Amino acid sequence: MFRTVRLDAVLVQAVIAGALSFAHLHDLAAAAGQDGWKAWAYPVSVDLLLVAAWRRLRLLRDQGEPARAAWSWFAVALAASLGANVATAGLLDLNDVPDWLRILVAGWPALAFLGGTLLVHTPTTPAASGTDDVEPEPLPAVDRVRAEPEPVPVPDAVEPAEPVPALPAAPPADVPPALVDHARKLADSHRASTGTPIDAATLRDRLGLPGPMADQLAAHLT
Repeated sequence: MFRTVRLDAVLVQAVIAGALSFAHLHDLAAAAGQDGWKAWAYPVSVDLLLVAAWRRLRLLRDQGEPARAAWSWFAVALAASLGANVATAGLLDLNDVPDWLRILVAGWPALAFLGGTLLVHTPTTPAASGTDDVEPEPLPAVDRVRAEPEPVPVPDAVEPAEPVPALPAAPPADVPPALVDHARKLADSHRASTGTPIDAATLRDRLGLPGPMADQLAAHLT
């Protein structure tokens, strides 16, 4: 069974316009010095760049992303196609092509390669799936035990101890007891007459004692 082929007017018009643009690009490339198979490769390159830019525009539009780069390369390919159509419409002498046009035609392959590579290999953000709308389940809350400081025991108030009366210092071991008694009498007499305790110098002078012994004895008497 053969299906009935229905001709679409828009499709027919697109095929005709594409064929005319293809021919104009070929003629312009041949006039610029690109003969043989190279002249036929130029229209293929322009049309492929147009298709790649259009597919990129649709992809970015579906993902809601900006498509400034895709629009730029689409405009470049469209300008190349329209330029060839206008140039071959009798406005340009194909037998005497200017140098700037030869330079543009010669540099087109590198420009088309750069544009196609950027359009095809530029990464895109993956489309959002239905699973992205599902909120993750909250994790179970963990009870945090706050460590309270243990109470520090307060010591009981300590009553001040009763003062212990100071014991009289023992006399030096190398001083005879009789000398100690005599020195005590001198000390009492000195205190009674002057009101001050006897010092080591006075005790040394009155008893004729050496300095260290007089110092020990004076400390004992005071």
